[in-house]
Amino acid sequence: MKTNTKKQIGLGSRSAQLSSSKTPEAPGAVAPAQKPDNRLPIDTEARKKNRTLPTPKVLNLLLNSLPDVYRAAEVVGKWVWVTFKETPAAEIRQQLAQLGFHWNRERQAWQHPCGAFRLSSAGDPHERYPSYYPADHKTT
Repeated sequence: MKTNTKKQIGLGSRSAQLSSSKTPEAPGAVAPAQKPDNRLPIDTEARKKNRTLPTPKVLNLLLNSLPDVYRAAEVVGKWVWVTFKETPAAEIRQQLAQLGFHWNRERQAWQHPCGAFRLSSAGDPHERYPSYYPADHKTT
């Protein structure tokens, strides 16, 4: 009888360990490996404020902090989009995030809402909103 009690306690504690650990629900499934967070730190409060800035201020920040990225920036409606041919360096991604940009996987672009927050649109925003590259327009 004591043997059964010990087995039940052993099973109970094993069950508790299994339920408290992050194991997959399906039998035989393998838990996904946790990827380390290699992102550089950002000031989240400053990022929140930057996301509400109007388009001209975002472009000015981009021009002053990342002039090479500014040359690739496109204004679509009120939003600023930046696309790269290759994945940019971690420092550039960190600076973009700090300025208030977020990565849009569907459009493969870094986007800044410039205070005009919208849900994802079904079509291409280029068809609905005017767009231009600010680096192409020389200011006097």
